[in-house]
Amino acid sequence: MLLSEFDYHLPDELIAQQPLSDRSSSRMLVVHRASHTFEDRSFRDLPAYLQDGDCLAVNDTRVFPSRLFGRKPGYDRTVEILLLRPQSDDRVFWTALVRPGRHLHEGTRVLITESLQAEILETRIRGERLIRLHCEGDLDAQLESAGHVPLPPYIHRPDEAADRESYQTVFANQPGSVAAPTAGLHFTPEVLDACRAAGASIAPITLHVGLGTFQPLQNDTIEENQLHAERFQIPASSASLLAAASRRIAVGTTSVRTLETAARNGGFSATEGETDIFIYPGYRFQAVDALLTNFHLPKSSLLLLVSAFAGKDLVRAAYDHAVQQRYRFFSYGDCMLIL
Repeated sequence: MLLSEFDYHLPDELIAQQPLSDRSSSRMLVVHRASHTFEDRSFRDLPAYLQDGDCLAVNDTRVFPSRLFGRKPGYDRTVEILLLRPQSDDRVFWTALVRPGRHLHEGTRVLITESLQAEILETRIRGERLIRLHCEGDLDAQLESAGHVPLPPYIHRPDEAADRESYQTVFANQPGSVAAPTAGLHFTPEVLDACRAAGASIAPITLHVGLGTFQPLQNDTIEENQLHAERFQIPASSASLLAAASRRIAVGTTSVRTLETAARNGGFSATEGETDIFIYPGYRFQAVDALLTNFHLPKSSLLLLVSAFAGKDLVRAAYDHAVQQRYRFFSYGDCMLIL
């Protein structure tokens, strides 16, 4: 199976550059797998599709300001470091992506603030770096102050102060992600209450979004690709809700990956670990019955996952419909509910 089969044309103006002022006012394309039909609805209509016994699995990871800008002595351009995941309990050592990579070799020091520096220790596969942070004072406070919201590259503007709230779900609780689980961005406390009133339970789970979710696939032959591992956790209280549910609705592809990993490992119980699960057409789902998800980039692992869940042809038709109806795409865009 070829990755090129999962390409589509998207006009640039449909890529959402800003969040809506009311996050729950986004549009929602409802896709019915059994009848191959679509409905154009509002996200606030989600509770109307829920019933007693449903369980919404929501990813409660929290995005941290992981993008650092600084300068390299003797180099007159700003350099960038994207922290990916800590490699030590004290958060001094990290894996990171850097730009421009050809100027950031082992031994280079990047001056971020007067009190914070990053030292490049090692070059790893796919351009990753192992770095060490040198900090005077509290490291977490320095990172919170100096760091920027890691908006994806298709948002063609610098991050703003408002993004620290808008690029975060209302249930974000566990810091550790370098990208938001975007399907969760549409929820408000009021919508969550309406979901509960409709009979659904809410099960927080955690998958810290890293390279496994957003890095482009390298090989056109799909089966030759492998995703980076990402950390996940299912607490005991959520495991009980998921095990008892008559229908499990994954909020976002990260929740799908977490639930399917748990199912492959024996079922729902309190668990944590890492997953590099790669879901593409042909995969047999064991845990997920319905999916709420945003619209994803062409030829991405996320689009492959959605195509595995709903069928390649149906997803392509749904995307064509969304383009024709001028839906907003990607992180700050609209969503699909696949039933």
